[in-house]
Parts: sequence; C-alpha cells; structure tokens
Amino acid sequence: MSVNKVILLGHTGKDPDVKDVAGTKVANLSLATTEKGYTLQNGIQVPDRTEWHSLIFWKGLAEVVEKYVRKGSQIYIEGKIKTRQYEDCLLYTSDAADERS
Repeated sequence: MSVNKVILLGHTGKDPDVKDVAGTKVANLSLATTEKGYTLQNGIQVPDRTEWHSLIFWKGLAEVVEKYVRKGSQIYIEGKIKTRQYEDCLLYTSDAADERS
C-alpha cells in the first residue's frame, strides 16, 4: 500500500496562468508556504523558511481559480505530487496537482 497526498496552506506568488489545452481549462500558479523561525536554547536564531510550490488545477477547479484567486490570496489545497521530466534538459519538477473537476 502507498499514499500520495499533499496538503498545503499558503499564499499565491502571482496571478494564476490560465490556458485552454485541447479544450480543457488548466490553471498554473505558485504557492508559498512558510515555516516560522525560532530561537534555540543557546540563543541561536533560526530564520523563517519559505518553500515555493507549483500547483496545477484542471477543468472546473481551473475556472474557480481563474475567477477568485489573485496574487497574495491565501489558499488551501489537497492533491498529489506528480513529477515531470523534460527531454531537452536534465530538469525535474514536482507539482502538486488537484484533479477534481
């Protein structure tokens, strides 16, 4: 048995990029999640740590994203991680994809 599930809560870094791909609406956007910094017992400060995530929304959810999400919006997402590899270079990306329509 295995599980591929991700839950993210953060703020969008830009307005969504919405396109029509072969008759299906697709929205892409970046999401920042931040772990708060803290102070160790010995006084050393550990700063905030921000991670950026690529999100892909399909069909009905892409329409909702297009209508309501803007740069700086706080959103909650449940999805799964999908990895893409590009043929023309050695670049791997991982996307959190929500495929509900």
